[in-house]
Amino acid sequence: MNKENFLTQLHAFLKKIPNSERQDIIQDYDEYFTIGLLDGKSEEQIAASLGSPKTLGKELSAAYHLEQAETTVTTGNLMRALWAVIGLGFFNLIIVLGPFLTFVGLIVAGWIAGIGFTAAPLLILLNPILAPGTFELFDLFNSLALCGLGLFITIGMLYATKAFRNGFIRYMKFNKKLVKGGLAYDEH
Repeated sequence: MNKENFLTQLHAFLKKIPNSERQDIIQDYDEYFTIGLLDGKSEEQIAASLGSPKTLGKELSAAYHLEQAETTVTTGNLMRALWAVIGLGFFNLIIVLGPFLTFVGLIVAGWIAGIGFTAAPLLILLNPILAPGTFELFDLFNSLALCGLGLFITIGMLYATKAFRNGFIRYMKFNKKLVKGGLAYDEH
């Protein structure tokens, strides 16, 4: 594969990255070809040493989206990073998506419990309307206790959600290095 074909294919596989970033990456690889040619290598040798443009594009896309998820924390950035890492290999569908869905389920359940318990006093106010003559102070005190518990759960969920997000981004970075075979290089 020559330089032009390699760069054209790489450009196509980087379509989910903003144009300015894509142009910077293409320029870096263009310079890599220029330096390789000055060292006496052929374009085919340089392209072969770089590997498949498709694999390279997936890796660069995953790296970009992981960086975005880490610097600008939004649900959209986290989801784009998740899909980019899953795209590195079919095995990642199970290894990344499974834990993600499990933890998201736990986080959602925690938030629902916290908000539900916090709203308990509002529900006790409906009791005399729905069943007149059944209002008891015991119910009021129980609902206030549940409200306090709900506030503690909600505060805990703020920290748990933040810890999950940061931990999952680290996990996806680890997974990306593992798929690339980069763990062996990081140890040296």
